[in-house]
Order: sequence, then C-alpha cells, then structure tokens
Amino acid sequence: MVSDSGLLLSDPALREEAEQCLRALAGPSARLREDQWTAIQALARDRRRALVVQRTGWGKSAVYFVTTALLRARDMGPTIIISPLLALMRNQIEAAARAGLRARTVNSANMADWDEIYAEIAAGSVDLLLVSPERLNNPGFRDLVLPKLAATAGMLVVDEAHCISDWGHDFRPDYRRLRTVLENLPPGVPVLATTATANARVTRDVAEQLASGADGEALVLRGALDRESLCLAVVELPAAQQRLGWLAEHLAELPGSGIIYTLTVAAAHETAAFLRDRGHDVLPYTGRDEQEQRLSAERALLDGELKALVATSALGMGFDKPDLGFVVHLGAPQSPVAYYQQIGRAGRAVPRAEVVLLPGREDRDIWAYFASLAFPPEPLVRATLAALGEASGPGSSGVLSSGALETQVDLSRARLEMMLKVLDVDGAVRKVSGGWVATGQAWAYDAERYATVAAERGREQQAMLGYLRTPGCRMEYLRHQLDDPAAQPCGRCDNCTGHPWPAEVSAEGTELARTRLLRPGIDITPRRMWPPGMKRLGVDVAGKIPAELSADTGRALGRLTGLGWGPGLRALLDREDDGPVPGDLVAALVQVLAAWDWQQRPAGVVTLPSRTRPLLIASLGEQIAEIGRLPVLGSLEYAGAGPGPRQFNSPQRLQAIWRELRLPGALAGPVASLGGPVLVIDDRIDSGWTMTVAARLLREAGASGVLPLALAATAG
Repeated sequence: MVSDSGLLLSDPALREEAEQCLRALAGPSARLREDQWTAIQALARDRRRALVVQRTGWGKSAVYFVTTALLRARDMGPTIIISPLLALMRNQIEAAARAGLRARTVNSANMADWDEIYAEIAAGSVDLLLVSPERLNNPGFRDLVLPKLAATAGMLVVDEAHCISDWGHDFRPDYRRLRTVLENLPPGVPVLATTATANARVTRDVAEQLASGADGEALVLRGALDRESLCLAVVELPAAQQRLGWLAEHLAELPGSGIIYTLTVAAAHETAAFLRDRGHDVLPYTGRDEQEQRLSAERALLDGELKALVATSALGMGFDKPDLGFVVHLGAPQSPVAYYQQIGRAGRAVPRAEVVLLPGREDRDIWAYFASLAFPPEPLVRATLAALGEASGPGSSGVLSSGALETQVDLSRARLEMMLKVLDVDGAVRKVSGGWVATGQAWAYDAERYATVAAERGREQQAMLGYLRTPGCRMEYLRHQLDDPAAQPCGRCDNCTGHPWPAEVSAEGTELARTRLLRPGIDITPRRMWPPGMKRLGVDVAGKIPAELSADTGRALGRLTGLGWGPGLRALLDREDDGPVPGDLVAALVQVLAAWDWQQRPAGVVTLPSRTRPLLIASLGEQIAEIGRLPVLGSLEYAGAGPGPRQFNSPQRLQAIWRELRLPGALAGPVASLGGPVLVIDDRIDSGWTMTVAARLLREAGASGVLPLALAATAG
C-alpha cells in the first residue's frame, strides 16, 4: 500500500512478524531500525527492488534474513545471495542458522556437493543459496542452473553491491552479469542490493542497474555512515623498519584482537614473521595462501587464539568478527572509500576500537602498479575481438581459451580475463565450455568512460593523501568522501582530541625490525611447464620442461614488493643511468650464497645480457666471482637488439626471449668442461622465462646444473 505522498504505509501485523524473526536472529531485545523495516516491507510485501547503503554493523544482513523468513512462510522460493568471498559466505551461513534458516553455498571450493545442493533446492529444503559472482560467468551454471534458480527464487540479494559499478573502489567484472540476471527475473521477485561503501556516483549507478527490467525505480535507503566506536589516527614514520618496530612495540596496547592490513603479499608474510619473532600471536592471510591455511587462520582469530591476522585486501569484505578491537594499516589503500571498507571490520560490538594508519613512502609505487591493471587500450581489445572472429571462420571450432588468446594478445592472464568478462557482459564475446567465442555483435570502445574512471582513481589517490594531511576530523573527511550529508566532527580521532599516538620507536625495536626485514634471500622456483600454444608462435615446445634442461631452484636478494629490500631494489632498478652494483647489495648477496643449501657448489659464473643495465649485471657477476673464487665464463647474448619492451604474458615473453637469447660459441666449450653447476646472474627475475631459456641453452651446451641468482624477484 502506498500513501498519497508516495511513502510505504506500515503493516502492523507484518512488522510484528518481522520483529519476531529478528529476535530469533539477534536476541530477545533486538528491534528493527526504521530503515530496516522500510526495506523489509518494500521487499516482502510490495516485491520491490531496493538498495541499502549503510555502515558496516548497521544490520544489512538482518534485512535479507528477516525478509527471507517472511517470504518462506508464504511459500516463496529460496533467496539467492550473490556474495563475493568464501569467508563472508561462511559467516552468513552461521548467521542464517541462528535465525532458523537453512543456507547452502555454491562456489569453486565445494563442487562435489553441487548435485546434492540442487536436489535440496528442488525439494524445498533450502532457504538461502549463496553464490559467488564467479559462478555467474561459468557457462554450465549460467546456462543450465541459473535460469532454473531465478525462475523459482523468492528473492535475489546482491551483497557488496558497489562491486557492480566500475566507479566503485572494488569493481568486479563478474558482478556486471547481474544486469542480465535482473532483466530476466520473473515479475514480482524482490531484489535487495547492499553495501557500506558507495558514494553518490556509485549509488546512482547501482540503483540504475538495479532497476533494469523492473517496472519502476529502485528504492534507495542511505543512512549516516559514522562508526561511533572507531577512533582514527595516523602515525607517520620515515621507514619500513620504524613502522614495523612501532607496531611490535604497540601491538599489545591495542584492545582485543584485530586485523593488520598490508598492501602486498610479501609485506603480509614479512610482517607476520617479524611480529611472531617478537612474541605476538599473529598469522598471515593472503589470496596466495592455500585455502586450508586461510580457513585455519580465520578460525584461530574467531576463537580468540590470535592477537591479529596480518592480511592483504583478500580479507577486506570477507570476515565478520563483531568484537574486533582494532585495525592497523601498514601502507595506505589507494582510496578513502576502500580504507573505510576495511576499517569497518572493527568496532561493531565493542564501545571503542582503535584504527591506526602507518603510511609508507612506497605506497604510491604500489598504487601505480594497481593503476596499470585498468581496462586495456582499444588496439589490444580490437586485437582480441579479431582473434576470436578469425577463430569463428570455416573449419575452426570458434572457441579460443585464455591461453590460446595469450599467444595473440600481449596481456597478462588476469588482465585478459578481466577484459573478456567485460566484453562478455557487453555482448561482444561469450564464455563457453573450453574458452571464449565472438558473438559478432557490434561493440564500441567507450574511451571517454574508461578515461574518466582512470581519472577518478587518480582523484581517489589524491584524496587518500589528503586524509593523511588533514588537520580536521578524520572520520568527517572519510564521510565526505562517501558523500554522507550528515558528516560532522567525530570528537574521537587524533585530530579531534589532540591526542595522537606517539611516533617514537626505540632504537632497539628499529634495529630488530631492520635486521629482520633485511634478512637476505628468497627462493626462486623454476618454471616446470611450457605455456600452451607456443607452436602457434613458432616455438616448438609443449608440455613439461625436461628436468635435464631446466634450472635448479634459484635465489634472489629480495622481492620488489617487500618492505625490507623492496624500496632500495626498486630505486636501483628504476634508475635511468647504468652503473656498477652498490657494495651493500653485493655483500648481502654473498650472505645469500653462504646460506644456499645447494647439492653441489657452482663451478663458474655466467651473466645474462641486458639492454638497459649491462654494467650493473656485469659488475655483479665479476664481484660475485671474485669473492667466490670462481671463473667468469662470459655472458649470453642477444641475437639482435634484445627482446624489446616488456611483454606481459608468458607466451609473448617466451617467444621474444626464445628468438633473441643466444649462447656464444666461445662460451660453449668452457661451459661443457666446467665440471659443476653454472651460477647464472641477472638483475631481476620477473616472469622467469629469460632464466628458463638461459638454463636450456646452458644445459644443452653441457652444463651439469644451472643455479639462478638475481638481485630482485617481482612476485608477491
């Protein structure tokens, strides 16, 4: 029922039923907020589409749990929840059980259970089905399963809905497919989208997409975004060892348990290792850790066994522990909105939570890397469409896998698949079993939109720097960035109170951190398999790399993304001028060599050629050889000008190296007669293909083994 003013009229009986559902979920004293009730009424009674933008901890999940209970009581089908992370799914399943609802999930980690789950849905015994957005782009699920689910759904919920919008800080192409799902929903199926982090632009964009296929506009319920328990602070320290030392000295002062965020995988593992050395109960949590490791770490924090998880953004939206007492960032996220998202994990069920940001000078380098992953320029997109179009010709299957496309388009696998997902949603390509096909539909490159999105990312980075410098209220600053009209001084942050955290670190703490961070040496795992499709590029290799032609496990001084050696290595390798390697790096590499547990000591040194840093690599080889009393056998060489500008995927990089890298005739004899492994020296190991081809050439020439050694590795 709608009043003359357009406002939904209350239904007392329905509200009482909703309140009872809430009490089952949250306890006997729980009461619905007015906006919660407005959303529930719009969904359960009026079958509308609604967008709820409210702070973390406000109770957005209660809206869809209560609505589900009301709809199920009226014999409606199950609620389908699109949820972005497995950790968040696990939390939601546990919460649903407390509300008396049976929830199941379909994701890449439980494929063996899918048939059983679908049978339970058909039998009517599932109240909520949680689906990862990646499932929406799986051909079998999209074409065979999703239409049946949508046809019988009682409600569709889109969690973390800012991911739908490419203006959002965490845009995910898989979410874009929801527009098609929304357009094909049967009439009268209510839809709820929720997020805690949407500014006005993202809110408009999501609301417009939400209304797709509906009779009217989506209902938008947007609340004040203050988090009354959060006490924000910034502590600026000049170097990574001081920031890490500060954290080790102050971690015990932070209340309860919490999360320490880092910007890179390498930093997460380095930080966790150091804090454990200092006696703190912490574990790392990154997207590159094994699933069982992540589950175990989550459970340890939930069970009160840890002081903190040291995590990358892989934990950003996927963890729910209401009594977290603090969030610390070692390095600033690239937007205030992303920062607000992450700090929202703390202080949901405690009166006070500490939020501390320890920015680093290297943060902007990491932001620049993330910016490089934006939507590709038009020539690369057109090349992809052309390759798919050619594959659709007579005598061709029409299907190209991502690996096959890499042989024709020089994009990294992650960036290529992101682009293909966008093209899929736009209708230009379609994912099918075995890869991708062109649809033949006309497609326009929206250069203006992509440029505007990139400019928005740059504006967000400047706004994050503004957060560090602001003399005013920090929470008010964040709320302004989220276009919160109720933004006002919080009275709790370091600027409001005039009581900042101390920025002093003991000399001992700094030295301990410096020593730990500058502990030299990381393993470099050799390539084991050739990339698929190399014969298409004129390189006659496939499958497993023979052990007798491969490199051994190598070593590098440090990772470019690490907190310790990373800044210095990046500064050295970013220099435009070439020159001898600094003595401190040579000394550190000697420590790496001394600790190397090789089966047989190297018998000679070979260096790799370089277009940009030949003096650096040559001086490094000469100094290592002199210190180790090894002969310098010489250098491999390029047949022409070298492999050219950096290639971004494995097939393209391997082709370029394969074509150019050569073993000089004068080097073949010394290598064959060496009588031991060759130590092969380079400035950095990126994709690993240069060292892989070098190892093959040296092993074919008679080397008994190849031991890679580099200043830097880029992984992590």
